Amino acid sequence: MSIPHALSGQPIAVVPFGSSLPEQRSVALFKSDQLEVIRLVLPAGKTMPTHKVSGEITIQCLEGVLDVEVNGDITLLSAGQLMFLHGEVPHSVTALEHASALVTIVLCK
Repeated sequence: MSIPHALSGQPIAVVPFGSSLPEQRSVALFKSDQLEVIRLVLPAGKTMPTHKVSGEITIQCLEGVLDVEVNGDITLLSAGQLMFLHGEVPHSVTALEHASALVTIVLCK
């Protein structure tokens, strides 16, 4: 059973999960022809291996701390911080503690 995406004009809560964070899962909030927004949840120590996407992306840390590696450089992303990456830029993301982030991807055709 798939989780329904939000509809145009429908509000979506993206507040921190707080104490329930360890029980949460990543979910695509919506996807259109040009844009996808994902609520990424990573438990402490979990890594998204190096990958790249065609379109530009943002990673906005909502809670916890993320270690984002881009071109061999590591940047810590804490709650309230946002990072922009051009398309085709290889990157990996590791949660240094339980973390959630809002990931926006521009979809290329």
